[in-house]
Amino acid sequence: MEQNSALARLEQVTEKIAAAERQAERDPGSVTLVAVSKTFDADAIRPVLQDGHRVFGENRVQEAQGKWPELKSAFDGIELHLIGPLQSNKAKEAVALFDVIETIDREKIAAAVAAEMKRQNRSVKLLVQINTGLETQKAGVAPEEAEAFVASCRKRHGLTISGLMCIPPFDQNPGPHFALLEKLGRRLELPELSMGMSGDYETAIAFGATSVRVGSAIFGSRD
Repeated sequence: MEQNSALARLEQVTEKIAAAERQAERDPGSVTLVAVSKTFDADAIRPVLQDGHRVFGENRVQEAQGKWPELKSAFDGIELHLIGPLQSNKAKEAVALFDVIETIDREKIAAAVAAEMKRQNRSVKLLVQINTGLETQKAGVAPEEAEAFVASCRKRHGLTISGLMCIPPFDQNPGPHFALLEKLGRRLELPELSMGMSGDYETAIAFGATSVRVGSAIFGSRD
């Protein structure tokens, strides 16, 4: 029953994304849905894969290692995003498993990821996480430091940065945070914007999100 409801919820989210694209006068299919499967096991994810969805997000490297190698060998075309903070001692595993790392946010991580991509001869798409709310407990680069950090990633570490990611403060209107990220992306010529989660992805699309990270609205509430 839960599997069926996950598919029904996935269909609902997909329809809402399409409606938000139309509302914002954006091209159909211009927004990628990253289905966030953190805390859900392979059995919960498999029906969504069988239904044809291929883009997923995980918060922790170790948890992802426990389920995704097997799923990746069983299903073609999976794109796995790391959307949680990365520790430098997990860079080796992250580069081996993930196709996109959305949380590059300091020099040490940039250096570790650059070294591992070279060592493994593997290219991973990279986004820089911006701490739009300047929250001390949250990862991410301060907006005013974004330009210098992106330049350092490129020049010092030889990394290609594809876009920006943010997680607005949960107790604030997300709109201004999405607007800030969009403005930064335009200024830095970074077209990919990962913003918006289960509660605000339609708002994020209105502000230019190119990917939204939706978990509980698809898989249900987490334990």
